[in-house]
Amino acid sequence: MVQRLADQDKVALEDIPPVTKSLSEYLRLWERNLWLYASLAISFATVLVIYALPAEFPFVALRWALGSVFVLFIPGYVTVEALFPKGRELDSIERFALSVGLSLALVPLVGLLLNYTPWGIRLTPIVVSLTILTVGLTVIALARQYRISAERREV
Repeated sequence: MVQRLADQDKVALEDIPPVTKSLSEYLRLWERNLWLYASLAISFATVLVIYALPAEFPFVALRWALGSVFVLFIPGYVTVEALFPKGRELDSIERFALSVGLSLALVPLVGLLLNYTPWGIRLTPIVVSLTILTVGLTVIALARQYRISAERREV
């Protein structure tokens, strides 16, 4: 009911950050940081599936599914979280569309950069570089969200 009133612009909802004294306390708020845990879990699960499971029929479907999400969604999603740390700035559809679009822009750039390295464009360099990109952008997004939460708490 409250959400319907907010959609009709009859009430304004405000995200009041919880009072946390440290980053570790902030990380324990799993509801607020579900995006963080989900994106890291999908990234590391993809790496695990690629290198631990054989590339045979029943397992290759899992490899394709996780690999597709890992390449086509996760890099863009953590980039959107880093660029727009306040949750109310973008709608869910806009966040999804930007995530896919940014992934489709970032992954070819990673491939282009890998082309000019001695490692080239092979499975291992691509997986490692996309994992490093994802984890790095996740840390940046977490730092920005924590900083905004700390600023709101001081006010």
